[in-house]
Amino acid sequence: MKKGYTALTAEQIEQLQALAELPDELIDTSDIPPVKFSDKAEVGKFYRPVKVKVTLQLDAFVLDWFKLSVKGGRGYQKAINQALMDHIMRQQIADQVPD
Repeated sequence: MKKGYTALTAEQIEQLQALAELPDELIDTSDIPPVKFSDKAEVGKFYRPVKVKVTLQLDAFVLDWFKLSVKGGRGYQKAINQALMDHIMRQQIADQVPD
């Protein structure tokens, strides 16, 4: 056991077992503050989406534009991926707006 930690008492163990057996709908979560999005969140720190290698033909000027738009030409594939993700998000939002 780590220094500074003590073993759980029998009463604490009993309370934890009672909580574990309690159905979710009976647990009061009203005192938990809502989670707010933070612009300081680090995207990809804990989850990284699966990447798939593909062969993709792009117009030369499109590829050149992305290569020139990033510092030193490095990261252009990431920039293309982000542009595609932005497009998908805009389409999903547009699809949810009623006519």
